[in-house]
Amino acid sequence: MIKANLDRLVEISVIGAVTSPLSRRSPYRISPDGEPRVLPGIGGITYNVLLGDPVCGWQADHVEPGVSVKNSTEADNGGLNLLACIGNQAKVVSGDAKGGRGTVTGKHGGIEHVLLDFPRRTMEKLVIGDKIQVRAIGVGLELADFPEVKTMNVSPTLLKKLPLRAGRKKGSLRAPVTHQFPAAIMGSGLGRDNANLGDYDIQLFDEKTVKDYKLDTMRFGDIVAITDADHTFGRTWRQGAVTIGVVVHSACTTAGHGPGFVTLFTSRKGLIETFKDKNANIGDYLGIGRFAGKKKQS
Repeated sequence: MIKANLDRLVEISVIGAVTSPLSRRSPYRISPDGEPRVLPGIGGITYNVLLGDPVCGWQADHVEPGVSVKNSTEADNGGLNLLACIGNQAKVVSGDAKGGRGTVTGKHGGIEHVLLDFPRRTMEKLVIGDKIQVRAIGVGLELADFPEVKTMNVSPTLLKKLPLRAGRKKGSLRAPVTHQFPAAIMGSGLGRDNANLGDYDIQLFDEKTVKDYKLDTMRFGDIVAITDADHTFGRTWRQGAVTIGVVVHSACTTAGHGPGFVTLFTSRKGLIETFKDKNANIGDYLGIGRFAGKKKQS
């Protein structure tokens, strides 16, 4: 078990409502090639897109797996987005699904949604507007033996499930990933002054890059690594840095966008070592999404 300051973390409630899917005044999304398309996108309850499913191939743009929640005021929604961490427990507190329990799986910047997974029986009872309360814990998490590795958006529950180890280099953290690729392909969300909120997008518009890094095989919930990416105090290109995170939403049509990435660990000094593991997925570790009820992969 990785040593961390778990006994010093504050556990606090945050709440949000299930969102309605949104549409702009014009229904068209214009591709980089100038093709106008009409597609479903963000928000709502997505019944057939879950953790473990591929992020590519859907007739969709920015689709969010599972359930999307938000608050109507900026301050309240900011607190929800900041404090909710991946792996936190969520509970439905209103409506026919009241009492149903789920799990935080990610965040989506721009629209500022928090994403959650629920069992099928709960999703069938949920309706737009239902309130969901999260037992938020994880902000302020630090790894005692890895001072040059900054942690964000990680709950104690997820930390305990991740197969993390000390790396070969002193002070380095070793972690599994399904894919690893350069920061040069990152798009929307680059340049924000923090990585505790929202996500940023993996561009998939260059066919050779997609083929070289097998990016079309990514799944919702996959843990992936970005080289030359420093998220210590915002999303920055920095040679030698390494950042690890979770894939949270689908591929996109619009230029500069693509599957969303939420940060878990970052080291501006590159003190994160990775190894390939096709099963490195938060759904597998937490037993949710398409992995619910299945024996964990070894």
